[in-house]
Amino acid sequence: MATPVIRVDNVGIRFRRNRGGRRNFKDLFSNRDRRSRPGEFWAFRNVSFDVQAGEAIGVVGRNGQGKSTLLKLVAGVVLPDEGRVEVNGGVAPLIEITGGFVNDLTVRDNVYLTAGLHGMTRHEIEDRFDEIIDFAEIGDFIDTPYKHLSSGMKVRIAFSVISMLDEPIILVDEVLAVGDRGFKEKCYRRIEEMLAGGRTLFFVSHNEKDLRRFCTRGLYLDKGKLQLDGPIADVLDRYNAEYHR
Repeated sequence: MATPVIRVDNVGIRFRRNRGGRRNFKDLFSNRDRRSRPGEFWAFRNVSFDVQAGEAIGVVGRNGQGKSTLLKLVAGVVLPDEGRVEVNGGVAPLIEITGGFVNDLTVRDNVYLTAGLHGMTRHEIEDRFDEIIDFAEIGDFIDTPYKHLSSGMKVRIAFSVISMLDEPIILVDEVLAVGDRGFKEKCYRRIEEMLAGGRTLFFVSHNEKDLRRFCTRGLYLDKGKLQLDGPIADVLDRYNAEYHR
């Protein structure tokens, strides 16, 4: 069997309630035992799965079950407290995609900055600049400070930049919650084009229609565990049955 593009091996991650987030930097080098301390809880534990190149995986579960955290582990933004995450290939992270943009810079400068931070060369950005702007449909605002854009326009330009990356793995986390119907469909078609080109999709969403549209396989997280790994239809049926009972 081919080497997985994503391997999650017996992974666990914990948080602190009393600090509202992850452990601090000092804690990374102390208290490395696996016992939970006062105020700590495990978001999930003993989670294992492999993803092969070209698969489209949907992650489902109730709020607070670690879906977005799992995506951030794959992206390398968060480190596990237990186990190991291996990613063989670059990622295009459609996760909190407007977070890296600088308010006081223009749209043009933000395109160069963000695309550059994700590994595109200046020549590649120049070659794709018009395509990025045309896709986002904000050509009249390229020299406007980013902070003056509407929330929908910010999502448009951010999605356009990240979706131009040639990375083999796409990570998507509810990024299309903002925007008009026409632009959402445009983004969906872009994702389908990427999948048709053999890219791998790791997709977190509460939208069952979107999950069925893009994904063939599902992961169901609940009560700190991976409850089911299987065909997306089976995973959604199990999730809906348990969520609504």
